[in-house]
Amino acid sequence: MKDILVYMKGSDSMKLLVVGSGGREHAIVWKLNQSPKVSEIYCAPGNAGIADVAQCVDIKATDIEELVKFAKDYSVDLTVVGMDDPLMMGIVDAFEKEGLRIFGPNRAAALIEGSKVFSKDLMKKYDIPSAAYEVFEDSVKALDYLKLCQYPIVLKADGLALGKGVLICQSFEEAKKGVQTIMIDKKFGEAGNRMVVEEFMIGPEVSMLAFCDGEHIIPMVSAQDHKRALDGNKGLNTGGMGTFSPSKYYTKEIHKQCKETIYQPTLNAMKAEGRPFSGILFFGLMLTENGPKVLEYNARFGDPEAQVVLPRLKNDLLEIIEAALEQKLHTIQLEWKEESAICVILASGGYPVAYTKGYEITGLNNQTDKEDVTIFHAGTTLKNGKTVTNGGRVLGITTLGQSIEDARQKAYQTVDTINFDKKQYRTDIGK
Repeated sequence: MKDILVYMKGSDSMKLLVVGSGGREHAIVWKLNQSPKVSEIYCAPGNAGIADVAQCVDIKATDIEELVKFAKDYSVDLTVVGMDDPLMMGIVDAFEKEGLRIFGPNRAAALIEGSKVFSKDLMKKYDIPSAAYEVFEDSVKALDYLKLCQYPIVLKADGLALGKGVLICQSFEEAKKGVQTIMIDKKFGEAGNRMVVEEFMIGPEVSMLAFCDGEHIIPMVSAQDHKRALDGNKGLNTGGMGTFSPSKYYTKEIHKQCKETIYQPTLNAMKAEGRPFSGILFFGLMLTENGPKVLEYNARFGDPEAQVVLPRLKNDLLEIIEAALEQKLHTIQLEWKEESAICVILASGGYPVAYTKGYEITGLNNQTDKEDVTIFHAGTTLKNGKTVTNGGRVLGITTLGQSIEDARQKAYQTVDTINFDKKQYRTDIGK
């Protein structure tokens, strides 16, 4: 391994390791770096933007054995996991076995994201409101069932699929193609071994993140995501083309209802199943005419939701994480900035299907002195001293404003100043 440079800050000596390489991890590193308790931050593997505020380490997020070795060799005090894959692979279990402190759910608890079937069965068993569903392991039986369904209908690959394993089908012909994609062609790999067929729900969609310590749950502020690739919510589902916070639809009344029927009941259900959840729990909600219902769970910060929620958080993120690890979340009072936030994703042309990497990004240095503008790197890397594109989602342009519209104007003004070949983005984020 190449020599590790040390980024020193403050008088304390707490060393952190963040696992992941996307915009979410950049936001986590950026926020943790503001803590006076932190002296050094490493990120594995990181990206070109993270390299400005932490020391990037050339270890894959899924190479758990090497990550454990690194944490021991460099006396890391705390590891924070951003990505889903290492959580499902048991990184928390591996670190805890070696006596290393790590923030995130263990493998048993991470199944709430790792299997759509598990999460749907959990909600059904514990009366947590969600859409009606059926599960299929046989494509022929799935097609027979779909012939009898009302449309539109939703098809979901059971396992992890980078946020793309959900298909909304308007007709049986579309559903037939969806079954082919998920179960026969296995476009999402082993995630398509089982498939959930789910009732299509109507209403505004809201993203809610929450800190959990196995016993207590503290919801964060609301956000709203734009999943489709193209303006007007058209095109393929992506990992997220932009987001904003707060959602105007998520009222105090709805928050109270969600706390009583969804948030705490989910944590209680996981504990009852012998899978107590400690870490970040993400709730994808649909606000239907019959009340809020759960679309999906994630076992970590949403991406790009983290890029609008963390900039609004006034608290020291490290203090919250330490309280969660000690099962003392109930002693924390979250404080939030009044400003609204928006994040516009700049993607590679062709995303989420085929795209080309390696294009130089210009205009990044023009934003360094703007307090209400933060550029979170997702798919970037350094090549010959230049920042170049290295993924489908490249940058998250995040701005704060007195209103969503104010933040939106700042975001798109910034978007115009940053360029790379085949830059792709939506023009309607926040509308």
